[in-house]
Amino acid sequence: MLDDSVIIGLFWSRDPEAISETAKKYDPYCRKIAGNILPDPGDAEECVNDSYLKTWNSIPPNRPEVLRTYLGKIVRRFSIDRWRRNGAQ
Repeated sequence: MLDDSVIIGLFWSRDPEAISETAKKYDPYCRKIAGNILPDPGDAEECVNDSYLKTWNSIPPNRPEVLRTYLGKIVRRFSIDRWRRNGAQ
């Protein structure tokens, strides 16, 4: 697995490999966060995928010091938003 600084470098160079390397390294972590918030596995998966896109769109200009934490915050926000939206129905 690639080091986080290498993955962030891939994002900065706009290399699509950045998303696949991020998923290889952090997919179980992201799914765990989403799964702890959302009871529906399909919703959790969608939030994780949306989080990868959000990460792609936010690096650059952001350069996170800890990619795991940065990604976790994004997944958590998407998951909580989805949970609230599902509860409103």
